[in-house]
Amino acid sequence: MGQYYIIDFDSTFTQVEALDELARISLKDHPDREKIYEQIEGLTNLAMEGKLSFADSLEGRIKLLSANRSHLELLIKHLRKKVSPSFSRNNVFFKQHPEEVLIVSGGFKEFITPVVTEYHIRKENIYANTFVFDAEGNIIGYDRLNPLSQEGGKVKLLKELDLQGDIYGIGDGYSDFQLKESGLIKKFFAFTENIARQSVVEKADHVTPSLDEFLYINRLPRAISYPKNRIKCLVVGKIDEEAITQMQKEGYNIRHHDEIKESYLQEAGVLLCDEDHQPTAEQLHNAGRLKVIGCFGKVANRKLIEAACENGIIIFDDPKHNPRNGDFIPKRVISFMNEGKTHTSCNFPDLQPPRVNNAHRLIHIHKNVPGILAQINEVFARHNINIVGEFLVTNSQIGYVITDVNSGYDEQVLSELKAIEHTIKFRLLY
Repeated sequence: MGQYYIIDFDSTFTQVEALDELARISLKDHPDREKIYEQIEGLTNLAMEGKLSFADSLEGRIKLLSANRSHLELLIKHLRKKVSPSFSRNNVFFKQHPEEVLIVSGGFKEFITPVVTEYHIRKENIYANTFVFDAEGNIIGYDRLNPLSQEGGKVKLLKELDLQGDIYGIGDGYSDFQLKESGLIKKFFAFTENIARQSVVEKADHVTPSLDEFLYINRLPRAISYPKNRIKCLVVGKIDEEAITQMQKEGYNIRHHDEIKESYLQEAGVLLCDEDHQPTAEQLHNAGRLKVIGCFGKVANRKLIEAACENGIIIFDDPKHNPRNGDFIPKRVISFMNEGKTHTSCNFPDLQPPRVNNAHRLIHIHKNVPGILAQINEVFARHNINIVGEFLVTNSQIGYVITDVNSGYDEQVLSELKAIEHTIKFRLLY
């Protein structure tokens, strides 16, 4: 009895609906292309929301396409660039679960297979429709005997497959929810990284804004240790819209407030503020989750800088109204959160470690007292964990250690690292 992961393709594995994109390629010179695009997208959305049968939607879209094999080649190149970011960065999950991952889609193998097989997904685990071509290579129809071309096709297919074990479904559309409705799968995860369909979201067992979230809650291999959507980014004051957009693209949970209150800081992992809305030193002492402050202006308050350091909170700042800070501040914050880089911080020692592939990165922030590095390494040695890279920098207040290890570990290792005396903050990056 194993576990299986049934994953949709359109607007899930990729950011787009492939047939809609194929229409834009095949009809780009058609005089009525905009009108036809609108019709095709309308048929797609009606089916995904459960307002039109999938069979009727598919038939209507195929008739409008006017596509051939050369258009499919262009589509495949386009789709490879449109893989959903959280799928793209979690290649390790697909590599470690080749038997259990199945792509089940109402789309077509001709464009799905070349895209997903680059992520270690086996051809025999790809279930989708197939086109019918004429002698000139024009798409003239599809295999109507394939259950995935019919209404309730995913349910029919799963009944035929008769998989033995717990089955989890991940998708954005009504046909994905039908698997849950049928009782064939254990849980349905509504995938909202690209689009959130209310009629699907409200029926899901769990809403997953990214594949990171799905992997996290199911304790599966993943690229990052903690999903960004679970980290609140508190925004206070006049913050450049470009900066907020960058944080949103990273997946952070943005929270706007007019002032900094202790209750807001207690929930936040990231704070973006302007020069006129900075936290007090006292507020930082109770901000246990706060990891980084990005200030659009200068932080001149010495007590605030020292309190941040004392509590393991890094600060990046930039002169007020500097034209670059809409891009500069969020990039510094993101580099710290993703890779542990502290370059240009006003209160942490400078460190720019290179990224190490096929390794786990851990950050340990502690009071600058002798012997901490030795204790960290003793924990790794006791658990037979090999260190592939290690960096230590200090200032008068803190020591900042980044360790890259190349093997798995259990929760006991993390607990022991956190328990080292004089530890301020410990974090697993990836």
